[in-house]
Amino acid sequence: MASPATPSGSPDRRSRLLRVGIVLIAALALLAVLPALPLFAERVVVANVDEGELLQSVVVSDKVRSPRRVELGSQISGQVVQVLAREGDALVRGQALIQLDDEELQAALAQAAASVAQSEARLAQVGELALPLARESVRQAEATLVQAQKQFERTRELVARGFYSQTQLDEARRSLDVARSQLHAARLQVGSGEPGGSDERLARLAVDQARASLALARARLAYARIEAPVDGVLLMRGVEPGDAVQPGKLLMTISPLGVTELVAQIDEKNLELLALGQAARVSADAFPARRFDAEISFISPVIDALRGSVEVRLRVPEPPDYLREDMTVSIDIVTARRERAIVVPADTVRDAGGEQPWVLVVRDGVARRQPVRAGLHGDGRVEILEGVVAGEQLVPAHEDTIGEGDRVRPLAG
Repeated sequence: MASPATPSGSPDRRSRLLRVGIVLIAALALLAVLPALPLFAERVVVANVDEGELLQSVVVSDKVRSPRRVELGSQISGQVVQVLAREGDALVRGQALIQLDDEELQAALAQAAASVAQSEARLAQVGELALPLARESVRQAEATLVQAQKQFERTRELVARGFYSQTQLDEARRSLDVARSQLHAARLQVGSGEPGGSDERLARLAVDQARASLALARARLAYARIEAPVDGVLLMRGVEPGDAVQPGKLLMTISPLGVTELVAQIDEKNLELLALGQAARVSADAFPARRFDAEISFISPVIDALRGSVEVRLRVPEPPDYLREDMTVSIDIVTARRERAIVVPADTVRDAGGEQPWVLVVRDGVARRQPVRAGLHGDGRVEILEGVVAGEQLVPAHEDTIGEGDRVRPLAG
């Protein structure tokens, strides 16, 4: 006997349909939550937000330069006989460095000295011989005048009495005039020879001129010996025995002794970070493992327009013995320091040069855009003043496939 047919709305059929629907709903829900599970999040090497000391610094590479150099040349033309110092020698002020041929100059000095002796003898002669002779001439002229006057009086008297002719009287008058003229000339000669007279002044002028010529000859002779004008170190020697030198030709360069300084050209964009007294650590390229201290002692008030840089000098309190002029050095100037700063790697800060920098911080497994306020920059790290705290994790900027809202599975770097 055939069993009866089950109606389409029977309880068994409805139960099966209900179970299928539940399975479908569960499958759809599972598909919706799968991307949110850690298993399906993108794995990213993240950077940690740390707390610690941060130094902000300006790093520049330059050369050791003396703040001033003394360049030596010759003031006269001549031939070099001796060169008495080598590059690197320590020099003291007044030390002979170069000797030029001075034979002609020595002869000129001897000639000038002889001229001085001759002029001084002439001056002495004016006072010791010419003046007494002139005074004696005055006495003789006075006596001659007295005799001529008496002779003229007698002749005039005899002419009046008719014993002498008028011609004899004229002759006596001429003799009297000559005697008067000789006395006048003798007195002028005495005045010329006395102190302040023309002969004495001319003799003294000749002495002064001869002495000036002697001083010039001595100065020119001194030019043949080139000496160190200051204590220092000989940096450059550009002359050898036998060379012919002329005024204006550079022969030697000296670095004066004193406080050792480094002179560096620093990009003007760092000017606001620099201040007098800031400390620096310096290393020479030739001795990279050996570092020494320096501090800023001078900041130029002007900018080099061609290079866009500012000259900065750094004093070296204890210069190492290996430091040499023109040696290449790396200078790390500490411009600021934070003892307990919130720091992040510089490559985690986006739009760092813009008005609003930001980072991608991982929170609850999701990358979140977080504006931050940056502080100091140094050593590949950035101080964060606001926005994140120590212990959080950031997505580096080079992970450009991660955007805001993406699920992230952090991996240690």
